[in-house]
Amino acid sequence: MATNDQNKQTLWQVIKFTLFSASAGIIQAVSFALLNEALHMPYWGAYLTALILSVLWNFTFNRRYTFRSDCNVPKAMALVFLFYLVFTPLSTWWGDALTNLGWNEYLVLAVTMLSNFVLEYLYQRFVVYRTTIDTNDLATRTAAPNEE
Repeated sequence: MATNDQNKQTLWQVIKFTLFSASAGIIQAVSFALLNEALHMPYWGAYLTALILSVLWNFTFNRRYTFRSDCNVPKAMALVFLFYLVFTPLSTWWGDALTNLGWNEYLVLAVTMLSNFVLEYLYQRFVVYRTTIDTNDLATRTAAPNEE
């Protein structure tokens, strides 16, 4: 059974993940809008480019501050790549299909980003960082005063 400290830690992780995802979402939405409106790229091209930018941002900050992991970066990035190896084609396909049916590009993007947010948190928490949460220098520095 989870303790109060574990519950607080998980809640704090969700809050940080949400905030970093919101900032990545802004990057994704702004870059998508620029590519869609200014360059008139097709949905899939604008979406893929914007998604890659947001994933790189989100990965960097969540590894360091949300999960505070000292994991092997190439291994963690490979695991995130595997997530996106499945998510990206599916979300690109459904996004393109829905926009071709007349759905608004920004509504499709919002639904896709929300799906990505929930699925990516669960994947990172329980797959990518499951054994390395709170192992980096930031975590050990903040834990040290409590252990004295």
